[in-house]
Amino acid sequence: MFYSVFVRQLSMFSAEVYPASVDDLAGVLCGHGQLVSFGRTAARLSVVVDAEWRARLLAEECALRGVAVELTHSEEGHPLLRTAFRADLIALANAWTRGAVKAVPTGLRLDGQTLRLWALSGGDWSHAGYLLPLDPRAPDTHEPLAELLTDTGLRASQIGIRAGGPGLRLTGRGRLARLAELIGPAPEPAALHWPLRSTA
Repeated sequence: MFYSVFVRQLSMFSAEVYPASVDDLAGVLCGHGQLVSFGRTAARLSVVVDAEWRARLLAEECALRGVAVELTHSEEGHPLLRTAFRADLIALANAWTRGAVKAVPTGLRLDGQTLRLWALSGGDWSHAGYLLPLDPRAPDTHEPLAELLTDTGLRASQIGIRAGGPGLRLTGRGRLARLAELIGPAPEPAALHWPLRSTA
């Protein structure tokens, strides 16, 4: 079930304006997502999340993009979502890899669809702000993603592990409203973990 959390005029970058595409899965990679390539012909996307509802909603988002996923659990018992090796993911893998290291692609744009998947994969409230997770295994992605958020009008503070990160924390009513506008309505299981909570 989907519902609107506030009345708004859609931004040209909103998730509700742009059609869903495989490229939107970059939002999962902004957080803890990982891509593994099989030669130069196929790649697999996987992400460990902190709740079953996140895995289910991400699976639904992948299905909207024609990407089937398997829902299972990591060795530590956390929900794990992963695709098969797919030819249509190799371009994403090439863009997000520099050598053998995960890297933010040159020219990446954080539109509403990408931000929505980032929020679904791990976004949550933290110390009176909204935290978008960063990958602790890819520290070189943190600063570029912070700069890209700023370019979107969403200046955020980088938060370290001791403060509940790594992540990018957004504060201020205007920024949170802007993020909520871009990523669109909250799916019901995510309502309490969305930038603007429903008052219904």
